[in-house]
Amino acid sequence: MKNYLTLVRSLIALTIFCGVLTSCEQKRPLKTCETFAEMADPTSDTLSDWSQSLPGLNASFVSIDTKYPKSVMPQPEKNQSCKLTGWKGEKLSGQLLLWSAENIQQVECEFGDFKSSDGTVLSNIAQARFVRYVMTDIFEPGCGYRKPEDFPASLTADMLDNLECFNIDAKTARPVWLTVSIPQSAKAGIYTGKLKVYARDQKTQEFEISLEVQDRTLPTPSEWAYHLDLWQHPSAVARVQNLKVWSDEHFEALKPLMKMLADAGQKVITANINKEPWNNQCFDPYADMITWTKNADGTWSYDYTIFDRWVQMMMDIGINKMINCYSMIPWNNEIHYTDAASGKVIDVKADPGTKIFVDMWTPFLTDFTKHLKDKNWLEITNIAMDERSPESMKATVELLQKVSPELGISLADNHQSYKKYPFIKDMCVAAGAKVDSADITMRREKGLITTYYVCCSDKFPNVFTCSDPAEAVYISWYAIAADYDGFLRWAYNSWVENPLTDSRFRTWPGGDTYIVYPDARSSIRFERLIEGIQDFEKIRMLRQDLEKANTAESLSKLDKLNTEVAKFNTIEPKEPYVDMLNKAKTMINELSR
Repeated sequence: MKNYLTLVRSLIALTIFCGVLTSCEQKRPLKTCETFAEMADPTSDTLSDWSQSLPGLNASFVSIDTKYPKSVMPQPEKNQSCKLTGWKGEKLSGQLLLWSAENIQQVECEFGDFKSSDGTVLSNIAQARFVRYVMTDIFEPGCGYRKPEDFPASLTADMLDNLECFNIDAKTARPVWLTVSIPQSAKAGIYTGKLKVYARDQKTQEFEISLEVQDRTLPTPSEWAYHLDLWQHPSAVARVQNLKVWSDEHFEALKPLMKMLADAGQKVITANINKEPWNNQCFDPYADMITWTKNADGTWSYDYTIFDRWVQMMMDIGINKMINCYSMIPWNNEIHYTDAASGKVIDVKADPGTKIFVDMWTPFLTDFTKHLKDKNWLEITNIAMDERSPESMKATVELLQKVSPELGISLADNHQSYKKYPFIKDMCVAAGAKVDSADITMRREKGLITTYYVCCSDKFPNVFTCSDPAEAVYISWYAIAADYDGFLRWAYNSWVENPLTDSRFRTWPGGDTYIVYPDARSSIRFERLIEGIQDFEKIRMLRQDLEKANTAESLSKLDKLNTEVAKFNTIEPKEPYVDMLNKAKTMINELSR
């Protein structure tokens, strides 16, 4: 009996000890965390004194407007709580920063439910993603006019990975990107959510998020008015994932990446109608979507199998407003076809305005128009051109109007020719080229789209990997202030050789060629771009409601809103633009209550 009592006492003591232990350490199953390589930090000779760091895993909420260096000890004010405010249907972002002077194993983040005081619960609405560092460089204006080695390299926080757990190396920082997606069906109110951070042999840390759900609703992204046009590059997916181009496996791999684009409100399908439209300016050439064949009797036939499958897949995903086909004027004016008699692929130089240009494109345009009619896609299809000379545009437009006047035209224009071609369905101008608001209004009334674009020569606002995060938000505030319908950028996923580690490419600024990563990984840049698009939609809807109310109070609020938005009608802000954005966002929240 005595031995029995001793055993019981020992078990009770052990239970109490285990309880004490689990109050400061996790009781989670041991895992082998997935590892990956990041390039060596080139700023390692300027590291701060990590001896000042508190022992163990440090963590704090930090601003989403700041990117923290990997190897420099951060010194933020410790913050265990944060507040987010948004509409139903809106996606919100936060940032938690982790750092340690010692190796930390198996870091995991876990969200609980969000609960309101009246007992309403929002479940599974939040996500935590570890941020990975990629190599970038320092931006200087210009495309192809610099030597990459002349510009210092640095690691920058950008890629959002989908790892379940993560090991933190000693003397490093690791951001965690937090995403809260408010359901459209959510009940308005104040909710409180908990984020727990676990790590092996470390005390569990708990953070609180206050979520204000306002009694306003954003439409689903497919219904947003914002005209987003990020050019897709299917071939890059095949190369990075080691798949045969246009195989079933390739199409399956494309779907999650393109679904992520659809969820950002993308309106345009990028397609190519002959060989490489941009003369191989990317790491991967664009694989043919339409095969041209010159038959032995001199007639032409065209195989649209891949084109049809690509377009249909994108439409099924939800990108279905426009098909932009590049290009009748590729950057080297070359097209190619298969000669049926010899079986050889023939390259042809077809400069606009020449006889061969007319002879090659006339039968194609005739057949393509018929095919699009059969597919019921003609009304949404444009022949698209990118930064072509006025002389080339003139010859191309004339041929299109003569042979296939039903086809639309899309132009990314750096010659300020929007007045010359007022009928172009999809006109996108360079960021520095102002378009009169009256002209945009006139085009909008005719159902025509007017947007603007930035590229490698635009220092601000932009979405390079070296760009400040809030620049991606400013892009859409400038769009609505200048009365544009949306925004274009030339590369959604034109990946470089090693996109997971090094964003630099030739003489372009790092990150210029892509804004998302392989395997449908998002980025800080992409999340902030979506944030700005949501702001655009909220401003548009608030304007409509305030105008419709037509009271002295509502018109006063409308005037206040318009005055604030007008400050963003510049790509050279005179005051700190981050402060401008945060002030304006506070006003949006006030008007939305």
